[in-house]
Amino acid sequence: AIIGKHGASRIFLKPASPGTGIIAGASVRAVMEQVGVHNILSKRQGSKNALNLVHATMDALLRMKDAVAIANKRGITIGEVFN
Repeated sequence: AIIGKHGASRIFLKPASPGTGIIAGASVRAVMEQVGVHNILSKRQGSKNALNLVHATMDALLRMKDAVAIANKRGITIGEVFN
């Protein structure tokens, strides 16, 4: 799961299995649709302010790491990252 923060808003984003769709509120859904994400679960904590939620969502997306970078940091293969 990825956590994004902005102001009093906190967003948790978790990849979902294919066919799940975008399980999110309007602000987060709009961002996910624009960046091309089709399957994701989200949870909001804190403020319901739409602007803060958009910023928190963008923060979470920017914190995402590449699978290759994670594998190199852990000293494992890319296949092991996903298992």
